[in-house]
Amino acid sequence: MSPPGCPKGEYRSAEREGTPLSPPDRPKGEYRSAKREATPLDSPMDGSRTSLAPQTYTRVCALADIPRLGARVLERASGCGGNVAVFRTADDRVFALADRCPHKGGPLSQGIVHGDRVACPLHNWNIDLGTGTAVEPDEGCVERYPVRLADGWVHVALLPR
Repeated sequence: MSPPGCPKGEYRSAEREGTPLSPPDRPKGEYRSAKREATPLDSPMDGSRTSLAPQTYTRVCALADIPRLGARVLERASGCGGNVAVFRTADDRVFALADRCPHKGGPLSQGIVHGDRVACPLHNWNIDLGTGTAVEPDEGCVERYPVRLADGWVHVALLPR
C-alpha cells in the first residue's frame, strides 16, 4: 500500500456500501443500497487532482534537445515548487516530474531512464514516469506535470496534476 498522499492504490469510497439512498422518484421509506465506484483521494498533495481551470502550457524546449533515454531540468525557485525534470523515452514519449526522489531527494534528472521508469542515481529507486510513484517494494511518489508535444516542441503545464 502506498503512503498517504500518493495516487497508487489510495482510494476511498464516496459513500459506504449499504448506505440507504432515497431518490426523489421513490416513495419515502423505500431505499436501495449505494454501490459506487471508489474515487481517488481529493487531497491537493496527491498529484492526481484535476483542476477545473484550463492548463497553461509553457514551451520549454525542442524534443531534439532532450536525448533519448535522458532528461533535461527546468530550474525553478524552491518557492515555485522546485526543479522539474523532463524525460524522454526510447520511443519519444515525454514525461515531467519533480526533480526530487521521494526517498532521499536525489536528482531524478541524473538517473537512468529505462522503459517507462527512471532509476534514482543515489539509491537506485525506480520511479514510474507516467504516475510518479515508486515501483514496489519501495513506496513514495513525486509530483507529475502534464506534457504536450506540438510541432517538435515540448510544452509543460508547470502546475502539478
